[in-house]
Amino acid sequence: MAHQTEFLIDRMKEERAKAKAATLVRVRALHERAARSWEKLANRAIAADKLRAAEEQRKAKMRAEAEAKKEGELAQA
Repeated sequence: MAHQTEFLIDRMKEERAKAKAATLVRVRALHERAARSWEKLANRAIAADKLRAAEEQRKAKMRAEAEAKKEGELAQA
């Protein structure tokens, strides 16, 4: 999902650059508003990526513990 996050960040930067280059006030405001929207989406994607990574680590730890328990039971048998 990092690819999606990068896309959102790129769009935000693009809109900020357009806002900076705009000479008309309303056009500048339009691009600033678009940049804020892209930023919100990027922040949500970053948070989702972090949650997903934490969940993957949790599941990997659970699998490792289950495997260790299974090996311990086999060694005792």
